[in-house]
Amino acid sequence: MRPTTPASPSTDQRHQKARANEMNLEDKIKQAGNVARMLRNAPQGPYVFPMQSEYTNWRDEQRAWSETAVMFDQSLHMTDIHFKGPDVLRLMSDIGVNGFKNFGRNKAKQLIACNYDGYFLGDAILFAFEEDHYSLVGRPVAPNWAAFQAETGDYDVEVTRDERSVANDGRRLSFRFQLNGPATHKIVERAVGSPLPTIRFFAMGEIEIAGVPIRALNHTMAGVPGLEFTGLELVGPSDGAERVREALIAAGEEFGLRLGGARAYPSTAIESGWIAAPVPAIYTGDAMRAFREWLPGNGFEANASIAGSFVSDDIEDYYVTPWDLGYGRVIRFDHDFIGRAALEKMVDQPHRQKVWLRWNDRDVADLIADSLFGSGPHTKYLEMPVSNYGTNSYDQVLADGRLIGFSASSGYTVNVGGWSSHGMVAEDDAVDGREVTVLIGEENGGSAKPTVERHVQRAIRATLRTSPLV
Repeated sequence: MRPTTPASPSTDQRHQKARANEMNLEDKIKQAGNVARMLRNAPQGPYVFPMQSEYTNWRDEQRAWSETAVMFDQSLHMTDIHFKGPDVLRLMSDIGVNGFKNFGRNKAKQLIACNYDGYFLGDAILFAFEEDHYSLVGRPVAPNWAAFQAETGDYDVEVTRDERSVANDGRRLSFRFQLNGPATHKIVERAVGSPLPTIRFFAMGEIEIAGVPIRALNHTMAGVPGLEFTGLELVGPSDGAERVREALIAAGEEFGLRLGGARAYPSTAIESGWIAAPVPAIYTGDAMRAFREWLPGNGFEANASIAGSFVSDDIEDYYVTPWDLGYGRVIRFDHDFIGRAALEKMVDQPHRQKVWLRWNDRDVADLIADSLFGSGPHTKYLEMPVSNYGTNSYDQVLADGRLIGFSASSGYTVNVGGWSSHGMVAEDDAVDGREVTVLIGEENGGSAKPTVERHVQRAIRATLRTSPLV
């Protein structure tokens, strides 16, 4: 690899010094003894979104992406790592299960990475700004995996880290505004001052707002991805952020644009079906040891927590495959990549299937009431609108008393009109309209996570759906 160019020299130098002097993830696992118990009791709560909590109220902000438009400021919460050099395409092709034919400038994709045994490691959005300049943006695991491969492999690639704000006391390189809703096109067109170019789904157009050059990615965080032109992610240099923000707000006034805050933002995934945080398959196996030794012992991967009623002391019981998450359709065996041989063996084996679970309104109301009122014992409190209380959520899904899978990413949206979650259940049990039960809360009164109060578990009814609820 080429020498790393840091986004912030002081930050990068501090990280290098920390790596030399502090324990790495492998050390921390050895010290803990059992990594599953370590993560189940980790102090980290749900993923942090450093943005204003609400601009109006989260109910109207949710309704906006269905009826008008909402704008979220994504500039702070995601890891953004830039890769520049002649080998960027080969690097991403080597770690991504996706196909890369015809991939290049002004295209993007949701990169899916697996470990050597074919289990899901992480995902992130890959932006191809130029033929030799890509950016990988998302939760830290997948960008870190790509950076590790670039730095330790035989690639002519320069790596520039643009850390999420919770790990970065410097200025970020880029701003990132996400607009969702039926009025998105009109608002951006008004801000640009001319018709927008045709932008295919998961492609980027080049526009300018308030004199600031922008790449506009056509994708949506709510609704069914790819069906409509209802979402644009606008990326530009951070020093132009305020001018663009003001121009978009002014343009959106006529069309009912609302600003979205940290409470509404993660609930978009509940509707879209993106399962944000399965346990990354990095904590076991000799083949992954070098990556664990590369990762710091105080980073995201070391502090991520597991929450929910499913309990195992074997961390591999929490690993999932691309099929479990609905990504089987994106696997392309037309190139060599990490995990390919293992995935080829899995193709004809039984898989779990991603589903949506619509929770029973009466059961949820009773659970919330019993978590708050009376002398107890209390059930697990459900935060609103998103009720995740750990980085990774694994609640048991049962049918006829049998464990058939996991429930994750739970919460309420006004567009669904109730509580729902994603499920990963055995294919044979993924039947539309089937009633299942979801076991809410942790065993034995709850783990040691600070986000967990003492409580009792409660089984609630849910109706299974194989397609989005809205």
